[in-house]
Amino acid sequence: MADYFAEIASPPSSSTMLSPAHVQSGPPIEPLVRIVTYDPSQWEAFVDEWVSSLKTKYEKVLRYTGANDHGIDVAGFADKNYLQGIWDNYQCKHYRDAITPGTAWPEVGKMLWYSFCGVFTPPRAYYFVAPRGTGTTLTQYLTNASALKAALIEAWPKAVANKITATQLVTLDGKFAEYVDAFDFSIFQPMSPREVIEQHRATPYFITRFGGGLPPRPVVGAPPTDLGTHESVYVARLLAAYSEHIKAEVPDVAGLKAWKPLEDHFKRQRECYFHAEALRIFVRDKVEPGAFEGLQDEIYHGVADTADGDHADGFERVKAVTQAAQNVPLDAHPLGASALVKDKRGICHQLANEDRLRWTK
Repeated sequence: MADYFAEIASPPSSSTMLSPAHVQSGPPIEPLVRIVTYDPSQWEAFVDEWVSSLKTKYEKVLRYTGANDHGIDVAGFADKNYLQGIWDNYQCKHYRDAITPGTAWPEVGKMLWYSFCGVFTPPRAYYFVAPRGTGTTLTQYLTNASALKAALIEAWPKAVANKITATQLVTLDGKFAEYVDAFDFSIFQPMSPREVIEQHRATPYFITRFGGGLPPRPVVGAPPTDLGTHESVYVARLLAAYSEHIKAEVPDVAGLKAWKPLEDHFKRQRECYFHAEALRIFVRDKVEPGAFEGLQDEIYHGVADTADGDHADGFERVKAVTQAAQNVPLDAHPLGASALVKDKRGICHQLANEDRLRWTK
């Protein structure tokens, strides 16, 4: 028995401390691993998110759907001539396995046939995009235009001729054969899943889909000496609150020099406002639209009753509301871990800018 069986040793202990997230959800799943588990609808949603990253490269990006898409899936147009101008095609169908030549041939055939028929000008580039990318053989063809053309022509009678349209057999002869022979096959290119994920990383949907949290925030510098036009509303409301407190008009910020405690308070409020503005800008392209506005709503609902309560004057209301904002729990909000005390207080002044909070009656 001892010659054939041995005790199973206990696995070694981890050398690092477990985090609460690790205990709750297990180890993080790499994006490359995650996308291969997607069903067609999940893949389509992922592609739609990724396409948003392409909009900075093109005049317009459109997804073509339906049976008569003519082999176009996602098209990026570099000018307003659209399909008759400069454009790129991204073939983004969901495939269970890596794309093989047999899968690609009909798609290439459609691009050749419909461009020959004048439905569109040939794209500048044609990318194959799939959860598992292109297989080894197809990748070799896509990186060798002459080999790609030769292999396609050889496969055409059996793999392409009856796959382009349901109304006719498309044979490779005559003018069309001449067109194919002169065609620039270097436009057909592979795009690896890693490339797609890296482009998706630039969208505000990446963290929601793949997790990983926000990157570290840059250090927020001191507010500029001069007031900006975007500060006019909240500053005016602070000055009104100060005026009510001292029972004398404070016409401008310079007037605060006669009241050192108020001047110091104002400087702190500006610092908080700019901290909140820095957070808004920091998360703008990193989380889904509306996330920061949701954070503002949390703060608003956490301080609204305090703002509506009775206070000796506007200055006392400002202090009470910003203190209440500081104490609003944000653990359940996706941006909660990034919101510091200055951000919470500064959001109050953003809300004042938007006329959602007032310090004087």
